Amino acid sequence: MDAEAVRSLERKGKLEQPIKNRNFVFLYALMAVVLLGLFFRAGYLQVIKGEYYSELSRGNKLRIYSVSAPRGIIYDRFHQPLVYNIPSFDLVVNLVDFLENSILVQEKILEKIIKVVSVESKDALREKIEEASGKTSQIVLLKNIEREAALVLENWVDNWPGMRLEKNAQRQYPFGAYFAHILGYTGQISPSELKDRDNYLLNDQIGKDGLERQYEEILRGEPGQEQMEVDALGRIRNLLASKLPEPGEGLVLFIDGELQKKLYSSLEGMADNAAAAVAIDPNNGGVLAMVSLPGFDSNLLVQGISQLELDALFGKYDQPFLNRAVAGQYPPGSTLKPLIAAAALEEKVISSSRQINCTGLLSIANIYNPEIVYRYPDWTVHGLTDIVKAIAESCNVFFYIVGGGYEQTAGLGVDRIKEYLQNFGLGQKTGIDLPYEEAGLIPDEEWKIGQGGEKWYLGDTYHLSIGQGDLLVTPLQMAAAISAIANGGIFYQPRLVDKSVDAVIVKDNFIQSENIATVQKGMRQAVITGSAAALGSLPVEVAGKTGTAQFGTEGKTHSWFVGYAPYDNPQIVIAIVIEGGGEGHKAAVPVAKEVLEWYFNRYGTY
Repeated sequence: MDAEAVRSLERKGKLEQPIKNRNFVFLYALMAVVLLGLFFRAGYLQVIKGEYYSELSRGNKLRIYSVSAPRGIIYDRFHQPLVYNIPSFDLVVNLVDFLENSILVQEKILEKIIKVVSVESKDALREKIEEASGKTSQIVLLKNIEREAALVLENWVDNWPGMRLEKNAQRQYPFGAYFAHILGYTGQISPSELKDRDNYLLNDQIGKDGLERQYEEILRGEPGQEQMEVDALGRIRNLLASKLPEPGEGLVLFIDGELQKKLYSSLEGMADNAAAAVAIDPNNGGVLAMVSLPGFDSNLLVQGISQLELDALFGKYDQPFLNRAVAGQYPPGSTLKPLIAAAALEEKVISSSRQINCTGLLSIANIYNPEIVYRYPDWTVHGLTDIVKAIAESCNVFFYIVGGGYEQTAGLGVDRIKEYLQNFGLGQKTGIDLPYEEAGLIPDEEWKIGQGGEKWYLGDTYHLSIGQGDLLVTPLQMAAAISAIANGGIFYQPRLVDKSVDAVIVKDNFIQSENIATVQKGMRQAVITGSAAALGSLPVEVAGKTGTAQFGTEGKTHSWFVGYAPYDNPQIVIAIVIEGGGEGHKAAVPVAKEVLEWYFNRYGTY
């Protein structure tokens, strides 16, 4: 190397400066600060927040599941069960644990499920899971799994993340349609129902109709809980703790199970399509039987049925889920006449001895144009008629006059008619312990004006007086009203559940006993010589009244019968309506005869 090159290297070496000591100090200080921060952070997490994160860690390994309580049993008056709880197997999915696994793992599990339980496709199961994701923590993926399939799944399910097999109790209604409208049915709670309920989960069962709905809080019981330990994959490993569910309370009804079946069968044999009947104990308002046709099998709805299947099953029937006994609204026809008679006697519109001559027609001339004459017909000429004969023979002219007035007889008028019909429980809900009851309708001047601005005419009062026109009642209302005639003038609130408390008196002393007795004589005479004479051969004395109620514009009529027995010691009141059944004595009376004969041959009198 020459001298010039050496000098060049010496110049370059002199340009490089040594690292100053203070830079090392700053570096060491920074490292110390970072290490100290990490030390304090670790201490904070372990000492100060250690318990919190320990609990959080343990929580990640725990799952708490609700355990449904067996619902209370419903019994008839003789303590015969009308519904049972049977074992049920449901496949439940914890969505968080299941969805944390890979799609491959999820698909393998779903494939195994459909091989054992071939009720749904894999896509249907996947859709159900995805639809529920984010809305709830768990869902019932499959309900009511058959026992054989459940045994197979039980061997696998512990190794499936988020899956478990629940053993529940499912409702079973052993008598099918006989009690369907009374008992109702249960089903999975809907999102709208969930908003109004505390302590319910999205997969819980709830009463949907009938007594199952009305007494949901009593029948449901108190759900239990299970605390499970799961592994990192969400698979159940141990049961750590459990709280047993408390079964729901039972209900004992006034219902006579055998009478219910008999009334259902007799009514079904006579009615072509729709009908309803109610039997009541007039001494306390207890409902002995309640039938609505067409009926349905509650078991189908508990097990789960699609709308398409429902339409196929019930498409030929008219509103099978409508309880016509409490929500069917009909003109009562001549079955109203005992109530009008009681009101007319009480208001002294007519005495028990007063007679009216019935010529088979009541003619009223228009006050502004006498050439216009309104004619209100009767079904026959009755001649001189007192109130007992008027009830027995169902004389329209007699009730036109005592209801709306004629010549020297003032008549009750629409306002007093409405007042007394309300005293007998018409035009308002009875308050029976069932959902969806309807109030019926008692038309008056205000109502008619509100409907179409039309005034109330005398003819409207005439029609109201014989149970026609716009008047609507339910079979339950008529049974309760006739009960007040049968028992001497006490209107009891109808009840299905026997709560071992005193009967609820809604109204009493609104008709004097002597007036009630006169009406009773008229109803008894209707069986002796009138339109209910077919009941005269029964082993007990019966009092009753038939009705033929017009509806629509085609001249069709509903067939009615109301009555009670025994006449001198009433034990049962019955009200029957057969839609489109024609005249009362042709359709409704044969049903009453068959049922009452069966009843008193079975129980006798007391």
